[in-house]
Amino acid sequence: MKLAGKVALVTGAARGIGRGIAEVFAEEGADVAVNDAGNMGQAEEVAAAIRARGRRSIAVKADVGKRSEVEPMFERVWEELGPVDVLVNNAGIETIVPFLELTDEQWTELVDVNLRGAWLCSQVFCRRTVAGHRTGSVVNIGSIQAAKVLPGRTHYAPTKLGLEALTRNMSAEVTPHGIRVNCIHPGLIDTPMTAWVMQNPDLLPGVLAQISLGRAGEPREIGTVAAFLASDEASYLTGQSFFVDGGWQGK
Repeated sequence: MKLAGKVALVTGAARGIGRGIAEVFAEEGADVAVNDAGNMGQAEEVAAAIRARGRRSIAVKADVGKRSEVEPMFERVWEELGPVDVLVNNAGIETIVPFLELTDEQWTELVDVNLRGAWLCSQVFCRRTVAGHRTGSVVNIGSIQAAKVLPGRTHYAPTKLGLEALTRNMSAEVTPHGIRVNCIHPGLIDTPMTAWVMQNPDLLPGVLAQISLGRAGEPREIGTVAAFLASDEASYLTGQSFFVDGGWQGK
């Protein structure tokens, strides 16, 4: 198992891609802290399913955009599961708003979760890891929209491209301390966030026609890549971003 003996914290893991990552991590031997900001019933279900596999797991509530909640989250995970070896910054929100109609509040809310949240969680994690003279891995979850233009995402797309820059710059500073940092840009993945596409017979065929594999991905397919990047098998990979999109970005 790639992650045997490791402790992982996955943000936004109550459903969708985050849940897929948490489940794969558990199958690969990790104990997993399942974070979410509000869907704690679902987060508890994910944690229970992980425990049923024989791994340790807790559900922990925190808004990743608030230091006052992030620091206690890490403290609790450290106390109950042990020092965190792997952080997956998956928590994110998406809204579709025309550029000319976008409000200050809509911009701030999305940027706080998608970009500030990843920076904040990473800083708290890396500070603890360096102080403890430990090694670790950070996996940021971006989006194909870091490279592909879609209408109504002038607030969303910059956060995902920003995660790529954050990955490179963090890596330059923390890799010498033994912490690798990489990023995954998923394409169309079948999750609650993309249900408006997946369940629209007028829209879905046109999207799938742009994807070389001709289908949407599954959350577990992001999880397997994240598990590889978090594992010792990826020991010479850091500061990199990978499009896991079925061939959409390059078509």
